[in-house]
Amino acid sequence: MSNLSDIGFPTRSEQDTNDMISHVLELAETVSCPQGFYLKFSDASGAQIWLQGNAEQELIGFNPHFAGKSRRKVGLTRAIRRESSELDGGFYAWANPRNEAVETSSDYPFVFDVPDFRLGEVSKFPHVCEIQLTAFASNDFKIFADEKSYDESQTNESKYSSKSFVPAGLLAFGDNDEEIDLSAVRPIAMFAGEVKEFELKTNQLSGNEFYWFLIDTFGGETDVVADVKLISIEPQIGAIVSGHFWLSGKIGTLSS
Repeated sequence: MSNLSDIGFPTRSEQDTNDMISHVLELAETVSCPQGFYLKFSDASGAQIWLQGNAEQELIGFNPHFAGKSRRKVGLTRAIRRESSELDGGFYAWANPRNEAVETSSDYPFVFDVPDFRLGEVSKFPHVCEIQLTAFASNDFKIFADEKSYDESQTNESKYSSKSFVPAGLLAFGDNDEEIDLSAVRPIAMFAGEVKEFELKTNQLSGNEFYWFLIDTFGGETDVVADVKLISIEPQIGAIVSGHFWLSGKIGTLSS
């Protein structure tokens, strides 16, 4: 399983990935920025691929995303620029801030990547805004019929609520975000939440299916996408999902 297969692009080899990029290039929309340009492909299913190009017109990377329904309030406190590409990046954020003192009024900190990072750069922090957040499922993704089934599955000493969110990509660091080495943090979370909506979607470009879920979890809504091979039982409204996820977000309207 991979982030790409979670949105219907089951690339099993480098050649599969190159073929996918070639198809995307034929349909993508160019979006310029000072550091180069993005090539945005949007599928009718909501699946997106953001290719990256530098000033020399060379392709230097790409990221997947899914344009979902989730909307959650966050407080951005630091920008994260990735060494992998000058067009890669993300944010250190705090979930659901109650006021402008985001570090002390929020539910928890977390990190998310942004597929069009250079198009929405923030010049002043903290910055309170709305984001659409997509969580890409990994191999430990599970669905439970209800909260009782989820609770009974937890046999370890550490037990988590059916609406819990752990910023796994930050666990090796302290609580003071100003002291964290941003080059080392990862946009990974472990969470559980309740299924509010779901749909078996078909990637129109590849013809492959994948599942989309709108999840209510601690700190706000999250879109979850998952390879069909990860689905162990028939999804239903009110079910509980859990696992580790890669987080990709798009910034919406800023409120302060």
